[in-house]
Amino acid sequence: MESITSFSAQIHFNYLGYEAFEYHLKKSNYSSLFILVDENTREHCLPKFLASVGGSYDFEIIETESGEINKSITSCIKVWEALSLKGADRQSLLINLGGGVITDLGGFVASTFRRGIDFINIPTSLLAMVDASVGGKTGVDMGMLKNQIGVINQPKMVLIIPKFLNTLDKRQLNSGFAEMLKHGLIVSEPFWRVLKQVNSVDQLEDHIYESIVIKNEIVRQDPREKSLRKILNFGHTLGHAIESYFLENAERESLLHGEAIAIGMILEAFLSHQQTGLGINQLEDIKMTILRHFEKVEFNDDDIHSIIDLLKYDKKNSHGSVFFVLLKRIGDAQIDNRVPDDILSQAFAYYKE
Repeated sequence: MESITSFSAQIHFNYLGYEAFEYHLKKSNYSSLFILVDENTREHCLPKFLASVGGSYDFEIIETESGEINKSITSCIKVWEALSLKGADRQSLLINLGGGVITDLGGFVASTFRRGIDFINIPTSLLAMVDASVGGKTGVDMGMLKNQIGVINQPKMVLIIPKFLNTLDKRQLNSGFAEMLKHGLIVSEPFWRVLKQVNSVDQLEDHIYESIVIKNEIVRQDPREKSLRKILNFGHTLGHAIESYFLENAERESLLHGEAIAIGMILEAFLSHQQTGLGINQLEDIKMTILRHFEKVEFNDDDIHSIIDLLKYDKKNSHGSVFFVLLKRIGDAQIDNRVPDDILSQAFAYYKE
């Protein structure tokens, strides 16, 4: 697989990634090197990474707790403090070795420590490989509200090492697969058709490259999310509200990001059928394909009311309005759509059918 040129970073694959990483370290002359991990990637991924890096490097390890609930300013403070105590300065490098929480949080920490130090993303989950680590979005949640605080800042490079996926269970792989399905839905019907044939999510390596190419091309054309990049939010307006609601509600089991986005894509496909002309056959195709990989989640009326109420906190809102990305057809997305409240309830009814 060839390397991909991002907005300001190179995305490298497999052994080419390690070669590019070592070349970058040699030419950059960093004062100190830090690796941010959580307890899972410290055990399962860090030894593999260190064994694959040639040369003799003095890495300092900083550990933060795993899970979306720990993607917070409190966690950032602990990492900032660890960097300070270990002598980090403006010529230091932070390597984010982990899933989306690590790359989001670590990128934000690096972007704000001493007004900004270099960072490299090495995603270890499928979700992070195809989504979180590419595009420069960094940040943390504010309570149950997703990604309310952050900056857009590009890593120096991204290393995609598919062997790290061997450490994941099927549920985590499914979570990343949802974002891959989204890439097909918003810009590439051929890619959607290819992914529809996937029966096992542990056989996705050949499709990861294409998914990253799709996202990277969108980001390259619109790095600051002024227009085109907004299409990457398909499924995320309702999906993020669902994820936040389940994260905060002690009576419900939390959903992984991709699980919530999968629901959001079915809901927003229904909105597309109602508002932007998505055909009924394509709507049914989207629902059937997604539900083949994701079990239905039960929603009662109180759940739905609370989720819809959370939409007012969506970070994409503007001038008091909630905006949705909707599909005109599979592979053709339209940004900045307003949707009447009554249709939102109808979307949940369609999902439950």
